[in-house]
Amino acid sequence: MYLVAIAWIYVVLMMAVAEAMSSQGTLVGAVITFFLYGVLPLGVLLYIMGTPMRRRRRIAEEAAASAAPDRGGHAAGDAVAAEREKG
Repeated sequence: MYLVAIAWIYVVLMMAVAEAMSSQGTLVGAVITFFLYGVLPLGVLLYIMGTPMRRRRRIAEEAAASAAPDRGGHAAGDAVAAEREKG
């Protein structure tokens, strides 16, 4: 997945350089090309494709938290001792 992203950002970078070096191109046009053809779509694509990995990590963290809530390995006890009634 990352290999395709690196290749795409390289192609877009070369497009931006070609536009900046062109006699009819501008540096502003090159920056806009780089961000609108490269960074923005690639960011959205990587976010969408990373969703299953984030979901698996969240489920694993929740499972680990439910298994050891205090992370101490001991059973949780009452924090305050029960009060004895006089009678």
